[in-house]
Amino acid sequence: MNFDFSEDVTAMRDEVRRILRDRFPAGQVRQAMDRGERFDRGFWTMLGEMGWLGVAIPERWGGAEMGAEALCMIAEEIGRAIPPIPFASSVFGASEALLMFGSDAQRATWLPRLASGDAVGCLAIAEGPGEPRGGTQDLVDGRLSGVKWPVVDGDIADIAIVAAQGGLYLVALEQPGVTRTPIDALDAVRVSVRLGLADVPAEELAGGDLSRLLDRVAVLTAFEQVGGAQAALDLAVGYAKDRYAFGRSIASFQAIKHKLADIYVALELARSNAYYGAWALDHQAALPIAASAARLAASEAYSLAAKENIHVHGGMGFTWESDCHLHYRRARELALGLGSRRYWRDRLIDRLDAAEAA
Repeated sequence: MNFDFSEDVTAMRDEVRRILRDRFPAGQVRQAMDRGERFDRGFWTMLGEMGWLGVAIPERWGGAEMGAEALCMIAEEIGRAIPPIPFASSVFGASEALLMFGSDAQRATWLPRLASGDAVGCLAIAEGPGEPRGGTQDLVDGRLSGVKWPVVDGDIADIAIVAAQGGLYLVALEQPGVTRTPIDALDAVRVSVRLGLADVPAEELAGGDLSRLLDRVAVLTAFEQVGGAQAALDLAVGYAKDRYAFGRSIASFQAIKHKLADIYVALELARSNAYYGAWALDHQAALPIAASAARLAASEAYSLAAKENIHVHGGMGFTWESDCHLHYRRARELALGLGSRRYWRDRLIDRLDAAEAA
């Protein structure tokens, strides 16, 4: 039995890693932020031309139709590089929601644009810190009014998938009645906004189920977190080998070894759960439990790796001269973006209880 990804997907991962490494070497993201470049539009268009943005979208809607495996591998490399692009919001969120619940007309209208990079999507599923929920927005005659926040990448999105009145709705954001107010967020690379809707036309996604969407997004996000945790571990190991104190590399100190070993164990546990989640994306019955487990393990691993990476770097890890704090910010943001670890732990316990009762 083969527990690894296919050769084609593995080869694609290596190519994605090379391109991201060349485009965003160490320090490049910080330099882009210094210039105020929060969104690399040219690179986003290039990703669309290479098929990354539509890797899981069927060919009839402009995608490459390579399946969930390829998307998971790209997600891991995006997490490793933390480039200034709305990959998670647009590809994990909007595209997946349309593939799951969109009508043929909605898919034909938006999926080719999302796959090519001509349009950007986002998820609007929260009303402040806490659990994602269906929303208290007013819905009258197909028009939505209310507020969603934080909405990650909402400043550059063309459409939003909005959780409201127990369902999911597609809202075009370039129209009267939509306001986008930037808010303070921990992640310094991705901009979050308060999305205001005032009597805005909204198209229902038939059968839209926020819980089912969250399960798929949780698995894909877990791969992004695994990639970030691996990058943080690599940074810590590299620095520990190069930094000398008392005539020795600090990598030889037992306290440093223990930190690196703890990260490695948490990372491998998260990777195993993420791989199981990737398999479950095509096996719906197993997905609820697999998604919750992947979400919890990956959130724990990335948070630990990002924190200990800063500890290994010492004072340097807190400065603008290092990428350590970018991973710490991203780890904290991802750990809360789809609901807290407590929220997902409760989901996992409820699902395990239900499976045992069945």
